Amino acid sequence: MPPEFWTVIFPAVTATFLASIVEVVEAFTIVLAVGTTRGWRPAIAGTVAALGILALIVIILGPALQFIPINALQLFVGVLLLLFGMGWLRKAVLRSAGVLPMHDEIEAFAEESAELQSQTGAPKALQWIAGIAAFKAVLLEGLEVVFIVIAVGSGKGLLWEASLGALAACVLVLGVGAFIHKPLAQVPENTLKFGVGVMLSAFGVFWAGEGLGVDWPGADLILIVLAAAFLLVGIGLVRIARTRFERSTI
Repeated sequence: MPPEFWTVIFPAVTATFLASIVEVVEAFTIVLAVGTTRGWRPAIAGTVAALGILALIVIILGPALQFIPINALQLFVGVLLLLFGMGWLRKAVLRSAGVLPMHDEIEAFAEESAELQSQTGAPKALQWIAGIAAFKAVLLEGLEVVFIVIAVGSGKGLLWEASLGALAACVLVLGVGAFIHKPLAQVPENTLKFGVGVMLSAFGVFWAGEGLGVDWPGADLILIVLAAAFLLVGIGLVRIARTRFERSTI
């Protein structure tokens, strides 16, 4: 395999795959609550409708990016990826340090189920409300996946590869979820968010630099160095945040 596979293609597919797992797990929890509380018809209908809109966004927006000058596109996408990646990394750092609570899929499932059960009205109206809940969950979580796929894939013409990474994550999560038929609470969401935050931040700096005409030493290999730098900084910030938080609670 060419060196570009390991330095660009593989990290891009891995980033979209891991990011999609996090988002799909959260969406699946809501869809499962809808299905077990109000029936699978509204759950499936809402999910399919949201997936259709997301696919349409990728089909329309993805190819349209080819008309934007590559340097401008790389700079724009690089800045957005950096902001997005730093946001994920910040939240993962605070959760790892104990400052923010970990996301609990079982708790989210219980809350959504309780909210659906507390609603009253005609059966058809309740099914519509449940379908909208599933639609909203899949659409909102899916929009983040679509953004990551387009941003990661458009920098070097890897939209198809990035889409395959996201699709593989969807198939994996839905397959496991359908088999065990309960929230996927064992998925290490925060660890995945930490890793994705590191990778997206590295891609962001790399492509922003490419857009500005930076001649990176080692070309694509610099991505490994950038990712390692963000990883070390993230680990260091976890220790600092944990120490300060523990001191503030004494």
